Amino acid sequence: QVQLVESGGDLVQPGGSLRLSCAASGFEFSFSTMAWFRQAPGKQRELVAWILGGGFTYLANSVKDRFTISRDNAKNTMYLQMNSLKPEDTAVYFCNKFGSPDYWGRGTQVTVSS
Repeated sequence: QVQLVESGGDLVQPGGSLRLSCAASGFEFSFSTMAWFRQAPGKQRELVAWILGGGFTYLANSVKDRFTISRDNAKNTMYLQMNSLKPEDTAVYFCNKFGSPDYWGRGTQVTVSS
């Protein structure tokens, strides 16, 4: 049974940092392409970043100078380091396992506000 559990969301001031984690189980994590998506109130879910099993990464233009995606295959965990956070980064952040079908976590709330 595939499980994805996000953690690390919080309320943070503009300019602050957070690190999100996604703990994965129930599949061969090290061979899987993983991603972070986010969904702000009233908006569509959008791709933030993805990472291949071997570590190659992609980040959306809106975050590529501020966020870093990484993974620890030994711990079956993916991370999203978010720096210089802006109010527009406020959203629920979801962990995703690419595939057919794909799988989703329940999300973790990130709120950037003074």
